[in-house]
Amino acid sequence: MLFSPSGSDMTPHGVLRPHSQNHSHHAWLVLECPRFGSTHRPGFFNHDSDGVLMIKAVSFDFYNTLVRFWPPLEEIQRAACHELGLTVREDAITHGYAVADVLFNRENEEHPLSQRSEEDRLEFFARYEQLILETAGIPVTLDLAKRVWKMAMSVPKDFIPFNDTVPALKQLREAGYKVGIITNLRRDLNEMCEKVGLAPYLDFTVGSEEVGKEKPHAPIFMAALERVDAAPEEVVHVGDQVRSDVMGAQGVGMRAVLIDRSGYGPNGADCPTIASLSELGELLEKLDQA
Repeated sequence: MLFSPSGSDMTPHGVLRPHSQNHSHHAWLVLECPRFGSTHRPGFFNHDSDGVLMIKAVSFDFYNTLVRFWPPLEEIQRAACHELGLTVREDAITHGYAVADVLFNRENEEHPLSQRSEEDRLEFFARYEQLILETAGIPVTLDLAKRVWKMAMSVPKDFIPFNDTVPALKQLREAGYKVGIITNLRRDLNEMCEKVGLAPYLDFTVGSEEVGKEKPHAPIFMAALERVDAAPEEVVHVGDQVRSDVMGAQGVGMRAVLIDRSGYGPNGADCPTIASLSELGELLEKLDQA
């Protein structure tokens, strides 16, 4: 079955399928998982002249902000395309995902994919895959796009943190900020954060399943504000999508930061943009002085 019936593991790239010991069905894709972590320690200066915190909390989107997939989606896509006689560059696939993820988030806001039938989800992801490949310079039929998608999604995958994630979260906590996650991912967030090693650095998690509304709708952000007992202007939200993260946070009065890790992210965000979480400390200092 391509998608879980509940849609609980739905991401912009289908269902999270944990790795098993048997990889014989995916011999066309062999990769070695990197080590987690980073020695970079960003600086955080978040106090006013009296030593009082001005920004009290920082919330993060989960996927593509704090974590990514392993194996990398670009490698999975290239391998699947190769099996079907298509040749595509990795950077072109990265660009394709950036464009297609905007479509995913817009569709998910209007009618959550987890609430659609399996047939409707498959139809959407065929269009999603077609857009990835078209953006990468490979026009394909919807039928071929569906075949690439099915092959790519059959590969077991896990979430792993970006190398800058744990150092950044750790420094935020040490500096006195409350730190949390606001995500549309419909899973057990506590279990998921424990599994990827982020739980020790988090004060709160808020998911669309418990709130009943996806980002960018106000209730999910308001729930986070209640958790941290802070005014909207005292919280900064960091995410990779303009509508669901930036506009959603700003809509309730929170400050927002767009993270564009690939360099192909959306344009037109009315907020600061960073390429790595290692830049966040310096940015928070500037925001506190604004």
